[in-house]
Amino acid sequence: MNIWVLRLLLEIVFLTVVFLHLVKKNYGAVLAYTIQSLAIVAVLFNSFLETGGMSLLLIALLALIVKVILAPLFFVRMIKKNGLRFSVSTYLNIPLTLIVIAAITAIAHSQKLAPLAEIVPANHALLSLALSAMLLSLVLIINRKGALSQIIGILSFENSIIAFAVFAGLEQSPSLQAGILFDLFVWLVIATVFMAMIYKHFGSLDVTSMKHLKD
Repeated sequence: MNIWVLRLLLEIVFLTVVFLHLVKKNYGAVLAYTIQSLAIVAVLFNSFLETGGMSLLLIALLALIVKVILAPLFFVRMIKKNGLRFSVSTYLNIPLTLIVIAAITAIAHSQKLAPLAEIVPANHALLSLALSAMLLSLVLIINRKGALSQIIGILSFENSIIAFAVFAGLEQSPSLQAGILFDLFVWLVIATVFMAMIYKHFGSLDVTSMKHLKD
């Protein structure tokens, strides 16, 4: 696959993370995650075409089924079941969020984190962009108050790690492949139980509803 196409796919991953910071509707967040996951599947499939590793093809197909099909269906079902229409607000307002996004993106491209981006010198720009997506996903988890948004943030962080690993030339590592397969199945189970328990006990997926809990 052409390097420009790969860059476009990685830019889609990055832009969907930025969009997740700004979106207010839950359906919009689910759509952004679906598009992001589809881009990751395309990156994994490209790795299979370049290396011929059948394990990568298996991971790409499983990612397609779990991330692009099953996970969005699960989130949509949760939204409909619990009557969720809008994502819970963020701790930072939109202007401050945009400032944080710009600052973190600049840090990811700075000399301080250059050693990480220099793992594969030819992919320096791509690795910096993937690193930006990773850091922004972490901020998304912290900044969002809604459990659904936080879970999507965690899954977005996982997607960013996969993208970074692929462009760092680590996609054929057996441990990385095993970790991806493990995450594909376990995260959905954790998400299902976690969200069901929160809604059952608090009648809401706003994590601030738990701030009055005491030991």
